[in-house]
Amino acid sequence: MASLSITCIAQIDLHSHAVTQGYLEFIKANGAEMDEGFPIPGWDVERHIAFMDKAGITTAVLTMPAPQPYFGDAKAAAAVCRRYNEECATFKARYQGRFLFCAALPLPDVKAAIEEARYALKVLGADGVKLATNAYGQYLGDPALDTLMAYLDQSNTVIILHPHKPSAVNAQLIADVPLASYEYLAETSRAVLNMIAHNVLVRYPHLKVVVPHCGSFLPNALPRFRSLLPVMVKQGIMQPVDVDANLAHLYYDLAGAPTDDVLNALLTITTPDHILYGSDYPYVAEQVLVDGKEALAERLAHHGVDPQEVFTDNARRLFGEAVPLRQQGERIVRLAEIEVEPTMLDDYMAFAKEVGETSTRVEPGVLTLFSMQSKNNPCKIYILEIYADRDAYQSHIQTAHFKKYKEGTARMVKSLKLIDTTPLAGMKQWERK
Repeated sequence: MASLSITCIAQIDLHSHAVTQGYLEFIKANGAEMDEGFPIPGWDVERHIAFMDKAGITTAVLTMPAPQPYFGDAKAAAAVCRRYNEECATFKARYQGRFLFCAALPLPDVKAAIEEARYALKVLGADGVKLATNAYGQYLGDPALDTLMAYLDQSNTVIILHPHKPSAVNAQLIADVPLASYEYLAETSRAVLNMIAHNVLVRYPHLKVVVPHCGSFLPNALPRFRSLLPVMVKQGIMQPVDVDANLAHLYYDLAGAPTDDVLNALLTITTPDHILYGSDYPYVAEQVLVDGKEALAERLAHHGVDPQEVFTDNARRLFGEAVPLRQQGERIVRLAEIEVEPTMLDDYMAFAKEVGETSTRVEPGVLTLFSMQSKNNPCKIYILEIYADRDAYQSHIQTAHFKKYKEGTARMVKSLKLIDTTPLAGMKQWERK
């Protein structure tokens, strides 16, 4: 007998940071730990993996946080970036399938940045590079960066952008209102528009650039940019650029606050196949991220966006074979045998239908929830449950929709028996491909 096979793709976090000890010590030694207006959080690799397991994330892409480790000494900055990239490469190798990393580059020294990009991509196996929106006044789009962009273009590089403190900012203002609340969004938009104004992504068409924080202010800024461009070109202030051709190379992560309004706005400038999940770990509390991830899946589905695309498929298309196809571990197959109080059968069915539909729609690790009813006794319910692995199951039973089902049906269920199974030894498993 053939059985239906549903491929379980890993869930990928495109926006996370490794705050390594070497990086943190260098930042503190230069008195820059509060450069971004808030403390740099603590981090260690085991705690990061524990969070990923709790949140149902298979693979996280590590990048260096802000601030950029440059304080006037180019050699020291290059050494810090080299050490950071080598540590990330070690994490990737040690925890197979759990981490990718985008290398830190010692900008504003362009020559050193090219050397580090070459070493990280060719020797360390970096999966891309991380670029700050500006490195002490050197903004993305600056013609001084063209030689770096040309090299990254030749390497078909994925670039993850991250906002940094603007080169000129009112110190009191950022003390009163954190940079992350509004200036980071403006900073990202400023850098992307500068790249478009200089036609960077058309001139270097093999680059793929991930814009953080739900597109920042771009949904609002792009229409204004489009309307001003012909006026500026006519006056000889700007050169003509193909805005849409530049935008085609942009992807957007959902780190931050992807509310319904934010998603609506983002979908005015891109399509679902260019939207990616991002947590911003460890800068956001773990439980907030775990709870928010499930809510985000629901919200995406409400907007007609397949959560599987956002949490998985789009990242796989971006990074290719670097992303593992399946979650690690063996598949869990079990049969739940449930007897329901006869007077509450209809109510139970409503709960079961809701949890089944929601789980298989928003949780890639829930492969099958197939419900059956005994012909002789309708109050006897059987549910075939198939999960990608133990982590997927543990993640499932922590979701709000499962807890709602469990609590709501507690008084309806007379008995519950869970029958765990294992594949027959020596038997081939036939599956429809």
